[in-house]
Amino acid sequence: MSASPAARGFDVAVVGGGMVGASLAAALAPLGIRIALVEAVPHNAESQPSFDERTTALSNGSRRILETLGIWQSLAPSATPIRRIHVSERGRFGFARIDAAEQELPAMGYVLPNRALGAALWSALQAGSVTVYCPAKVSRIMAHEHAVELDIEGSGAAIAIDARLVVAADGAQSAVRRAFGVDAEIRDYAASAIVTTVLPQRFHDHVAYERFTGEGPLALLPLEGGRCAVVLTLKPHMAESALAWTDEEFLAELQRRFGYRLGRFLKAGRRALYPLALSRAARTSAGRCVIIGNAAQGLHPIAGMGFNLGLRDVASLAELIAERRQAPGFDAGDASMLAEYDAWRMADRRRVIAFTDGLVRLFSNPLRSVRALRNLGLLAFDLLPPAKAALSRLSTGAGGDARVPKLARGVALQ
Repeated sequence: MSASPAARGFDVAVVGGGMVGASLAAALAPLGIRIALVEAVPHNAESQPSFDERTTALSNGSRRILETLGIWQSLAPSATPIRRIHVSERGRFGFARIDAAEQELPAMGYVLPNRALGAALWSALQAGSVTVYCPAKVSRIMAHEHAVELDIEGSGAAIAIDARLVVAADGAQSAVRRAFGVDAEIRDYAASAIVTTVLPQRFHDHVAYERFTGEGPLALLPLEGGRCAVVLTLKPHMAESALAWTDEEFLAELQRRFGYRLGRFLKAGRRALYPLALSRAARTSAGRCVIIGNAAQGLHPIAGMGFNLGLRDVASLAELIAERRQAPGFDAGDASMLAEYDAWRMADRRRVIAFTDGLVRLFSNPLRSVRALRNLGLLAFDLLPPAKAALSRLSTGAGGDARVPKLARGVALQ
């Protein structure tokens, strides 16, 4: 890790080079400002927590953001379109379907391996003007009136840099957020997700399945080669046991919960476990710090909205910086800009958190009366095109009179 003295003064320092942090650095790179990115683990390392075995469901708005940034072109061969979404509850007759063709869309979204996204983002960064410190960690943060000083340690060396704006993109347990005195509310869902892939007997036909069971939700997302990504929610003690099951035992349990809509499950990939919780930062900025992605809000994967929400954080912040970068005395940490960012993100963030957490609460309620209402609700949703269109708008951040970022509309920032 090294940087010349001239390179140690930055407009923006992004701490965290996972999916959201790397996306922000890529969005800011063409703007001609000084950007630093600090990340502890190389993107292609097995231990990298963002670019791991999981897959990500991208909304159409997120695809458009990545396309406008010039990143989607290299991702498209790895992306599997979602043509339809099927939602059901085990043991009940109600279900809901959302069809991309009915919404006049080529797809409801796309499923992408996280490793492919990491490779594409970091390839774009290495070809750009971002100063990257990796593997490196921030060991000390000192906020001053006009800049923030960061001590960075990595590869046996230590340097100090300063930045007008620090971006906390270092996850739900964000050390940067805490350094700026921002607390986060964390609600443990008392559940864990087992993530893997399976090969079903029948082709998935580009349908994404969300199935609610008494033990927790189950999601199957279409992948290339006829495989499906699986997110199986279990109680923590059972999730730990599931890691030790044989493939035959795991497939039998999956079959019991999902049924035979795709025939028999034939093969299973490697399993990984992730504890589930809702985390919500009390603020999205403090001093010369902006908080984005999982550092601002970590969601249950039940509706696949977490990264999409974080990417809208990126697009909004990058747009505000782009609007101001050519003004005399440009200051990326200007208090008025941060206040505008907070106001812009408030409604979208509140709606998506409430929707996701509400789904978890609704479908984990064991009361018979609630189960009956859920069943009727799924049937009603299936019969109401306006409700489906509203959900589609929510997934892109376009609910109500929300301001949609330029990048999500296909408009470049330059």
